[in-house]
Amino acid sequence: MQTTALLTKEIQDFITQHVEADVAVLALQKNKFPNADWTAILNQIAAKQKAKTKLPTWFTTEHILYPSKISVEQTSSEKTAAYKAGLVSGQKLIDLTGGFGVDDFYFAKKIAQVIHCEINEELSALVAHNFEKLQVRNIQCIAKDSSTVLKDLAQPFDWIYIDPSRRNEQKGKVFMLKDCLPNVPEMLDFYWGFASNIMIKTAPILDITAGLSELKNVREIHVVAVDNEVKELLWILEKDYSQSIKMVTVNLVKEKTETFAFELNSTEKTVGYHLPKKYLYEPNATIMKSGGFDEIPAAFRVEKLHRHSHLYTSERLIEFPGRTFEIEHCIPYHKTDMKQLLENKKANITARNFPDSVETIRKKWKIKDGGSLYCFFTTDATNTKIVLLCSKIE
Repeated sequence: MQTTALLTKEIQDFITQHVEADVAVLALQKNKFPNADWTAILNQIAAKQKAKTKLPTWFTTEHILYPSKISVEQTSSEKTAAYKAGLVSGQKLIDLTGGFGVDDFYFAKKIAQVIHCEINEELSALVAHNFEKLQVRNIQCIAKDSSTVLKDLAQPFDWIYIDPSRRNEQKGKVFMLKDCLPNVPEMLDFYWGFASNIMIKTAPILDITAGLSELKNVREIHVVAVDNEVKELLWILEKDYSQSIKMVTVNLVKEKTETFAFELNSTEKTVGYHLPKKYLYEPNATIMKSGGFDEIPAAFRVEKLHRHSHLYTSERLIEFPGRTFEIEHCIPYHKTDMKQLLENKKANITARNFPDSVETIRKKWKIKDGGSLYCFFTTDATNTKIVLLCSKIE
C-alpha cells in the first residue's frame, strides 16, 4: 500500500468528496493521480463506505487508512466492540489476532495496556497509524506471530482475546474451532500460562454444542446481535473453571438493548403448553441461537404453544425480548377458512413447526407480501395445524 501517497491532501480530499460515489463507475475513469495506485485509492473509498455506519469513529476521523473492503466487512462493529469492552477489566490485555483493531480501540478504554498482535506487517503498520490519528496512546502494535509475542514478552495478562479465522471456507463443512487459526483448543494449555481469563470471538455459524465439546473452562457464552441479526458469539473462559455455564443473549437495537440470561444445564425443564391466548411472542434471534426455549416460560410467565414451535402466549401483555403481537383470530388450517380470510390478501407470513414453507404458503393461497397483518402458520399444543392472524405491537 502506498501509504505516503494516499495521505496527501489531494488524495484525501478526493476520497472524502467521492465517499458516496459508485466505485465501479469511478474505476472506469482515468487515474487523476499518476504518483498513486488508482486501485488503492478506489479501495479506500469502498472500505470507507462500509465504515460509515459500522465504524462511525473511523469514518469521521481524518487521515484514516483502510485495509480491503472485505476486511472492513469482517471486522467487529463499534457497537459489538463496545459491548465486549464491558466484559473485561484489569491492567493488561493481549489481542492475539489484532486485525483492524476495532475491538482493541474499545478495550483500551477499559484496560490500561493493550497489545495488538498482527502477523501481517502492512496491516499492523496501518492500524498503528490509525491509533495515532484516533489519539489512542495505550495500545502497542506488534507485527509478529502471537505465540512468539507471548514467549518474548513472558509476562502475565489479565485477559487474552482471540478472534480465530477459518482456514477452510468450503461450503457445507462443519465449522469447528480446531479448523481455525490459531487452533484454540490445541493452544489452550499454552495460553493459560499467560492469563487466567480468555475471551474468544466466533462467527454465529459455530454450533454452540460443538464449541462446548472443544473448549474447556467455559464460564459464559454471549450471543450478540445488532438489530436482531446475530453477529458474533463470545466465549468467556476462566482458568480451572468447572461450574455451570451462563448463557447471555444480547440484542443491540436502536431504542433499547434486549437481554436475557440463563444457566446452561443438562436437566430437562418441565414446560407447560397452552392454546393461543390474547398475545403472541416470538423470541429474538439471539434467543433462537442460544436454544433457551424452555427457559422462557418461567422467566416471563408465558406459555409455549408447542414443544417445537418456539412461540409463546399470554393473557396479559408483557415486556418481551423479541416481537410481540395481539392475536385477532386463531383459525384451523382448513381450505374454507383460508379462502375466506387469507386467499388473495396481503400479509407478513411466518412458518414455525409447520409442514409448508413460507414460499409454498404464499404460492398456494396467493398471499402477497407486506401490509399490517401478520400470520403465523404453526402447530398448537394438540398437534393441530393452525394460523394465527395478528397485529404487531410496536
